[in-house]
Amino acid sequence: MRIKVLFVFFLMAWFLILAKLFYWQVIKSEELAAAARNQQESEEKIFSPRGSIYSADGFPLSFSRKSYLLFLEPEKVSGSDQTVSASAAREKKQDLVNYLKDFLAYNEDKLNSVLNNPKIKWFSLGKILNEEEKVDLESKSFSGLGFEEQWERYYPEASMAAHLLGFVAADEKDKERGYFGLEGFYNQELKGIPGIKFEEKDLFGREIIIGQEREKKSVPGRDLYLSLDRSVQFLAERKLKDKMEKYGAVSGSVIVMDPFSGAIIAMASFPSFDQAHFSSFPGELFPNPAISFTFEPGSIIKPLVMAAAFDTGAVNRESRCDICTGPVTIGQYSIKTWNEKYYPDSLPIEIIQHSDNVGMVYTARRLGIAKIYDYFKKFGFDERTGIDLEGEAKTKLKDENNWQEIDLATASFGQGIAVTPLQMVRAISVLANGGNLVKPWVVARIKEGDRIVFTSKPEFSPVIKPATAKIIKEMMVNAVENGESKWAKPKGYRIAGKTGTAQIPVAGHYDQEKTIASFIGFAPAEQPRFAMLVTLREPKTSPWGSETAAPLWFEIAKGIFEIWGIPPG
Repeated sequence: MRIKVLFVFFLMAWFLILAKLFYWQVIKSEELAAAARNQQESEEKIFSPRGSIYSADGFPLSFSRKSYLLFLEPEKVSGSDQTVSASAAREKKQDLVNYLKDFLAYNEDKLNSVLNNPKIKWFSLGKILNEEEKVDLESKSFSGLGFEEQWERYYPEASMAAHLLGFVAADEKDKERGYFGLEGFYNQELKGIPGIKFEEKDLFGREIIIGQEREKKSVPGRDLYLSLDRSVQFLAERKLKDKMEKYGAVSGSVIVMDPFSGAIIAMASFPSFDQAHFSSFPGELFPNPAISFTFEPGSIIKPLVMAAAFDTGAVNRESRCDICTGPVTIGQYSIKTWNEKYYPDSLPIEIIQHSDNVGMVYTARRLGIAKIYDYFKKFGFDERTGIDLEGEAKTKLKDENNWQEIDLATASFGQGIAVTPLQMVRAISVLANGGNLVKPWVVARIKEGDRIVFTSKPEFSPVIKPATAKIIKEMMVNAVENGESKWAKPKGYRIAGKTGTAQIPVAGHYDQEKTIASFIGFAPAEQPRFAMLVTLREPKTSPWGSETAAPLWFEIAKGIFEIWGIPPG
C-alpha cells in the first residue's frame, strides 16, 4: 500500500514538474526570454537626424545639428585618485565653481550646495553647447563635467519664413515632432526612424568590453527642397515690415506665386515669431495668416466677377451700365461708390478702372445668383487650396438657396463672403495663366539621401475660356495705368492689378474706421512670371488700398524685376 501511495505521489510530482516546465518553456517563453535579454543586454537608442529643409537655391533653412547638454557629477570633481590631498581637492572644486560662475553666470552658493551634497550623483547645468564650445571646455580639463549628446533644430536665416517653416518641439510623449507649416505637414517625412544598439552586460549591469554587440541602424529623415526664392522672401519680409511701420498697420501679409505651376515663391506675414525660441512667443502668432485666417476681399474680387460675366456672355465689351447714375437701393440698404462719384453708361473696362460698386451690382444682376455662385466655386472659394502646409482654413460659401438680392449685390464687390489670402492669389492666377485653377505647393521635391522620392507636378482645372482671361487681363492693366494708384507703378512695366479696401465686420456690422487694404495682380502682364497679393490690416495713415497696399505691391514687384533680371517692356 505504501508503495502505491509513493508511486502516485511521485507520479503527481512528475506531472507537476512537467506542467511547470511547459508553462516556463512554452507559455511564458517569450516573456522570460525578453527578461533574460534585459538582464544580459543594455539597449541604447541611436538618434535619427531630422531631415533638412532647403530653399530653391539649395540653402538650408532648417536642419538638425548636434549639441550637448552640460552636466555635473559632483563626486568626480575632486578626482578619483586617493592620493589627492584635501586641500588640492578643495582647490579643484573652487576652480570649477569660479569658472562656471563666470561661464554660466551660475549662483556660487547653488553650485557649492550641489557639489557638497553626497546624495546628488548627477546634476544638469542647463547649458546647451555647440561642438566648438564643447571642445573648448574639454580642453580646460575640469573633472566632473560631462556632456550629454542631443540634437537641436537650427534655423540659419533666423526667423525668416517662420510661418512657412513652422517649428519643432516635444509632444505629450516627449517625442520630437513638427508643428505648423512644413515642419508639421511633412513631419512623417522629416522625422526619420531611430536605431538601437544592444550591448552585453554583466551581473551588475556593467558593459562587457569583449561582449557581443548588435545594432539596428537609424534611418535619417528625408530632406525637403522648396520652390521658395530666398531673395524674394527676404525682400517681401523687409518691405512688408517697413510699410507696416510706415502706415501703422496692425498686421500684414504678402504671397508671391507662380501663376502657371502654383509654386510658392514667397510667403511673408507679420507679426511673426522666432522658430528657435518659439516658447517665448504667444501661441496666436503660430498659425500662418496667409492660409489660416479669412477676410472679406473687397474690390480685389471684382475682376473675377467680371470674368464670370464675360465667360457666360452676361456682358460684353460694349455693355453699358444702366444703373450707374447714382446709388442703388436694395431693401433697406443703399449701395454707393467708394468716393461717391458716379459714371453713367459705364463700360465694363470703366467699371473695373473706377472700382465702381454700382457698376458691379449691374454686372452681378446680369450674371444672376446661380452663375455667380457656380463661378465662385470654380475659383476655389468653397474649398481648401490643398497646399502642403499645416493649418489651412476651410472656407464655406453661404448655401445658394439662402442667397438674396442683397447677397448677390455685396458679393459682386467682395463683401459678405470670406476667403483666405492664398485662395485669392490662386483665383487671380486663373486670369494670369489663361483660365486654369492651379493647386499651390511649396515642396518641389523630397530626397532620401541622394535619391529623389517625390517631385511636385502642377495640378490644374479649367475655369474660364482663354479669351475671357485675356479680356479681363487688359481691364486690369488699364486699371493700373489709369486708376488711383498709377503714381506708384514702376515705369516701363505692364502690370495687371486691382486695389481693394474692405471694411472689417464687427459684431454683426461693419466698422466704419477699420479696413483691410489690399492689392492683387500679376506681372509682366503679357507673360506673367508671378502673381502677388498684399494685405494690410487697419492701416492708420489711410484706409485705402491705393495709398497703402498698392505702393507696397509695386515696391516688391520692382525688387523682383531686379532680382530676376526682368527688363521693362
